[in-house]
Amino acid sequence: MAAPGVSTVKSLFGYAIETTAGTKPTAFTLLHRINSTGDISIDANSIDASALEDEIDKYISGRGSVGQTVDIQVNLTDETIAEWETLISAAATARADGKATWFEEYLPDLDKAFFYKATPPAKIPKPGLDQNGLVVATMSLTVNEYMGMDTAIIPTAPTTNP
Repeated sequence: MAAPGVSTVKSLFGYAIETTAGTKPTAFTLLHRINSTGDISIDANSIDASALEDEIDKYISGRGSVGQTVDIQVNLTDETIAEWETLISAAATARADGKATWFEEYLPDLDKAFFYKATPPAKIPKPGLDQNGLVVATMSLTVNEYMGMDTAIIPTAPTTNP
């Protein structure tokens, strides 16, 4: 019998810059200390298909919309700050070259992972602070295109320090 569900334990979050514009990268760089990732829902836009003779509006389904952003919660440390600064710089360079930044949400118990193209914030945002609390920054990624599920690629740490 198959497992009744999938745990998030040991899940990984990574990014990659396109080598060839429009082509899914084959390797993803691991980003550490991710607390949570926001969901990307696909809501269908409604198109008004009403006519003069209709007494009640009639609608048909239009394009799907994935919203504008997905929030990534990151434990701030010197290491995670360096990782995100590297990502932000690499994404800006890629954008100038007409290439996208891909993100992957990897779950070890699934053969497929979630992929999307997004733009990171221009700078690391200032998190709120609580007494006796964990410093967590919300990296709000602008979703450029939701690619959906595809064969998983395990994100790995860079071979050199960022």
